[in-house]
Amino acid sequence: MITVLETLEKIGIVPVIKIDDAEKAVPLAKALAAGGIPCAEITFRTAQGEEAVRRIAKEAPDVLLGAGTVLTTEQVDCAIGAGAQFIVSPGFNPRVVEYCIQKGIPIIPGCANPSDVERALEFGLEVVKFFPAEQAGGLKYIKAISAPYANLKFIPTGGINAGNVAKYIAFEKILACGGSWMADSDLINAGEFEKIAALSREAMLTMLGFTVMYVGTNAKGDEAAIKAAQLLSSLFGFVSMNGTNSIFTGDSTEALKASAPGAHLHIAVGTNSIARAVAWLERNGIEIDHAGAKKDAKGGMIAVCLKETILGFAVHLHQIKK
Repeated sequence: MITVLETLEKIGIVPVIKIDDAEKAVPLAKALAAGGIPCAEITFRTAQGEEAVRRIAKEAPDVLLGAGTVLTTEQVDCAIGAGAQFIVSPGFNPRVVEYCIQKGIPIIPGCANPSDVERALEFGLEVVKFFPAEQAGGLKYIKAISAPYANLKFIPTGGINAGNVAKYIAFEKILACGGSWMADSDLINAGEFEKIAALSREAMLTMLGFTVMYVGTNAKGDEAAIKAAQLLSSLFGFVSMNGTNSIFTGDSTEALKASAPGAHLHIAVGTNSIARAVAWLERNGIEIDHAGAKKDAKGGMIAVCLKETILGFAVHLHQIKK
């Protein structure tokens, strides 16, 4: 069974939503999901928060739903009763944390220093919110503070936006990033749900950082691969590098020595986070060849192919080296 935290990690972005009018809650949730972000953290900063959670839980059940800015155990009860699947707090309140653990609901408390982190560890937590992220030192601070805590992951929130989300998400100890730039209060209150959907999609693509790394040929044998590489080198002066399975010529051309999917060619697409990219593609109906995935020494996926070819091109997805 996939846990709430595992699902959040696969999505990678947690929209932090302030609802002033509960009537806007369901259209908002559907817009986020349409843009590729099927989750939301509805803050309890307004009187409409609980009702917004209740409506989304009932009418958009595929959206993973959390309650944010939860400060008391009474609010925990309200959030759970309304249908929240996880709780987020701005700081570390031991009473709220313990209460959530007793209730069996995931709690992500705010932590901004080692003392907070160690209190979280005492409660057996594996994920904390780092808030306010940019104001408290940003990614450099997270990297420094996380070093002694090997198994802890962070959800930075506060100052995260389209300009820095890719940088944050590339760090292995970031579970997800919280932010509101794709669905701020002005857009919600104005009913700009199509724009929210578009900004959500843009946010996901920015986070994943897809880029064409190189184009490859399926040479079907050492001799053909070598011949192709020699021709490119002689014509254009590209330097060739002969590897075990393929020959690279320059930075953008590969000749595979063995047969591979694709009539003749393949496109290598790089991403900041291959696991999240795979989840994104699968949510969009794309089948992935998990059986043929390449993994590193730690068992992490570093390359995988899409099952379907595109105009004869196979598509290879690669983790960009961090």
